[in-house]
Amino acid sequence: MLPDALCFQSPAPLIDIGANLTHESFQKDLDDVLERAAQANLTAMVLTGTDRASIDASAEMTRRDTPVALYSTAGLHPHHAGDFDDSLRHFIEESLTHPGVVAVGECGLDYHRDFSSPADQRRAFEAHLEMAARTRKPLFLHERDAGSDMLDMLRQWRDDIGPAVVHCFTGDKQTLYGYLDLDLYIGQTGWLCDERRGQHLRELVVDIPDHRLMIETDCPYLLPRNLPAKLKGRRHEPALLPWIAREIALCRGVGEADIARSTTANAQRFFGISAAT
Repeated sequence: MLPDALCFQSPAPLIDIGANLTHESFQKDLDDVLERAAQANLTAMVLTGTDRASIDASAEMTRRDTPVALYSTAGLHPHHAGDFDDSLRHFIEESLTHPGVVAVGECGLDYHRDFSSPADQRRAFEAHLEMAARTRKPLFLHERDAGSDMLDMLRQWRDDIGPAVVHCFTGDKQTLYGYLDLDLYIGQTGWLCDERRGQHLRELVVDIPDHRLMIETDCPYLLPRNLPAKLKGRRHEPALLPWIAREIALCRGVGEADIARSTTANAQRFFGISAAT
C-alpha cells in the first residue's frame, strides 16, 4: 500500500518507458503494483531487459492479462558487457522477434563504475547497434560518464539506425545537445527530483523539445527524494510516475496534463505501441 499522500493520479494517460518489474522486490506484490499503476492513470509500461534472465522474464510478462499494457526490451546492460558472446547475441536476436519486445537494449556505455572494461562495453554496444540497424527496432540506450564515446559511436551509426532514446539521462548540457543534434529522444526520471545531484537537470529539462521528451521511473531505483511523504522500504514503483511528470511540468512552466499528453504520444510513436486514452 502507498500512503494517501503518494496516491497520485495523472490528469492524462502516462507511459512509463523504463520499469524493472522483474526485480526481486516486485515478486510478492506485482499484481498490486500494476493495479496501483492503473489507478495512477498509467496505461502502458516498457519493461527493461538487461540480461538473459530479465529479458526472458519481461518478455513472458508481456503475455499476461494486466490492467496496464506491458511491453519489453531486449539487450545487455553495459555493466555485463564482459559476458557478451555469440550465444548471447543469438539469444537477444531471437528475443527481438517476440511480439511484446519493442526495442533493442538496455545497451550502451557506463564508465562510472566500469564493472566491464570500456573495450568490452564498446564491443557489446557495437553489436547492439548492428542488431538495431538490421531489425529496424528502436534503441533503448544507457550512458553514464561516457558521453564522448557514446556520441562518437552513435554518429558513426546514425544513418543506419532508427529512433533511439537515452534513458535516464543525467549528463551535462554539452552531452544533451549532442544527443539532440542526433535527433535522439531523452528519458527523464526521479533523478531530477534529487537536490543533491539532479539540480542541473531541472534547468536542462527545459531545453528538451516537446517531441523528444519521455518519462520513466526506472523502478525500483531512483525513488524521488522530494516526495510529500516517506515510503517504507524506499522501493520506487510506477504509480509514482505522475509525481515525476508534475516536477517536470513545474520546471518547464507548463501544465501536468501537457507533459502527460506529449510524453505519452512520444512513447507511442517511438515504440510503435498503443495505449488507452
